[in-house]
Amino acid sequence: MIEPLVRLPDGTVKQVNPISGTKVWTLPGRAARPLAVAQSTALPLDPADHDRHCAFCWGRMLETPPEIARVVRECSDGESSWRELRGLLAEQLDDTTPEFRLFPNLFEILTYDYWHLAHGFEPTPESQAHRTAYLSTPVGREQVTALAHIRLRARRPAGADPEPFDEDDLERESVALFAGNHRVVVARRHFVDGATDDSQNAGSGTLTPEEHCEYTRFTIEAVRDLYRGNPHARYVSAFQNWLRPAGASFDHLHKQLVAIDELGTDVEREAARLQQEPELFTRWGADFAEARGLVVARTPTAVAFAGVGHQYPTLAVHTSNTTARPWELSEDEVRDFSDLLHACHAATGTEVPTNEEWHHGPPSLDLPIPLRALVKWRVSTPAGFEGNTKIYVNTIDPWAVRDRTLARLRLLAAEGRVSDRLEVA
Repeated sequence: MIEPLVRLPDGTVKQVNPISGTKVWTLPGRAARPLAVAQSTALPLDPADHDRHCAFCWGRMLETPPEIARVVRECSDGESSWRELRGLLAEQLDDTTPEFRLFPNLFEILTYDYWHLAHGFEPTPESQAHRTAYLSTPVGREQVTALAHIRLRARRPAGADPEPFDEDDLERESVALFAGNHRVVVARRHFVDGATDDSQNAGSGTLTPEEHCEYTRFTIEAVRDLYRGNPHARYVSAFQNWLRPAGASFDHLHKQLVAIDELGTDVEREAARLQQEPELFTRWGADFAEARGLVVARTPTAVAFAGVGHQYPTLAVHTSNTTARPWELSEDEVRDFSDLLHACHAATGTEVPTNEEWHHGPPSLDLPIPLRALVKWRVSTPAGFEGNTKIYVNTIDPWAVRDRTLARLRLLAAEGRVSDRLEVA
């Protein structure tokens, strides 16, 4: 096997991801460049737009598909607790303030028709009951009708005349608006509390560790719900695109969950390797990172380190439990994972476009695959060289990723802005 991480005499660093085989070169002299993407001049926020900056803001909840669930925070005697609400009607959306919301994506990757026609998928009884109740109210029916119009217009060829909209159209489109297998988990804030201009976006790292843990827990439950509700789903892809250069439609904190009917190339490759090497993730995860000095922080059941052999500079968070599915992890294990992931985002900063990718063992595979997340800094653009060699050029090597992260993380820890459960390297 090729050595995964080598520094050559001229300072060039060559990487090979020990699990995927991805090849990456880092050329000397580039690591000190700024990571943040250049922003246009910041504009002051209009108080009249408070909580109404984009379609994901909670002041514009009728612009998204009907909500499946929400998490609210309740305070009593100085203590806060979290409660999940499901099946709300349109008239009830403003009764509570959602810290996190779950709803189907308006334009899903794999449509309801795909699942229904290819696999015979039918909505769950819960989804059907929610749809019936939601459409029985004036506000709910008006919301769903407006969204159905949007979906139909998007599918119409450019320049085509509008077609009449009838009850059959509403019936067909509304099913997908309640039973879609591509879902979105959205956080409440668009900008940080007290923001004065539009450069102060609220990202994962601006949440408190407690808020981020609830965001993580809610996402894990949503992944489990997709597996439970769709027996044809072989894998649920969970990811977060932060800022438009990383593929986000809105600069509003959210994750996406997409059920697919294949395992995907990465999981298939991992499964084949694990048959021969059951300790794959332990050996090439925490153990390798420790041996090469790449660890940035630990919690009792998880570790964060600079990743090797990724298309972009990457921070990785691995849980130590390789036998449990994400929803089988204990509360402490979820908290450990979340605290490290939160710390990675806080250290990265909201100005850096990132992709957060979750990887896990699906229910169909009885293999030792831990829950792990990759936070990829989208600070370069692959071009022709990468296209015809499949060797990616990174501007920052794993040791520089570690150094940048550690410097920031130590400051954040001293200020009490990351979890005190962290043991910073």
